Amino acid sequence: MTMTEPLTPVTAAPSAAAPTAVRPPLPVKMVIAGGFGVGKTTTVGSISEIEPLTTEAAITEVAAGVDDLTHTPAKTTTTVAMDFGCVTIDPTLKLYLFGTPGQERFGFMWDDIVEGAVGGLVVVDTRRLDDCYAAVDYFEHKGIPFAVAVNAFDGKVEHSLEEVRWALDVSEGVPVLVFDARVRGSVRDALLVVLEQALARTEG
Repeated sequence: MTMTEPLTPVTAAPSAAAPTAVRPPLPVKMVIAGGFGVGKTTTVGSISEIEPLTTEAAITEVAAGVDDLTHTPAKTTTTVAMDFGCVTIDPTLKLYLFGTPGQERFGFMWDDIVEGAVGGLVVVDTRRLDDCYAAVDYFEHKGIPFAVAVNAFDGKVEHSLEEVRWALDVSEGVPVLVFDARVRGSVRDALLVVLEQALARTEG
């Protein structure tokens, strides 16, 4: 090459486009509450995408004398701490589900379990509505959004939703619905109702 020849510019080889970072779904905590034997453990187990963590203990003769087994004669275990599971709602949101123990004697654990939760699902058995009063009162007192989910045992409920709302004395702003704790899709729909309540609270 002579001194009069123009220099050919050197261009860098095209680089591959940098991969787009995929953001992990936002973790959201939700509580599944209610009385003894209403279906909280079943609710978590029906929808969890992991093997749910349960703290089930055998019902002893002493416990049977304390806990009412009238409507759940086949129940042989009970939750003594909490249930835990999780489910990815969509690529942006993952629910972490914490089920509370139903007996009043384990009520001292509630504050720790509920800490940081965006909302709660109160599972109800219409054959014994008084068992869920404590859960309803707790969420109302704490100001935590919640929905009441009537578990359809044997595919039916003993009272209408309006009767349930009246008996629990919950406001019109609290959703009251029927669901089946054994059916994944039914549980999902109930959880989405709670999410809508929590979202409405943040936007209000």
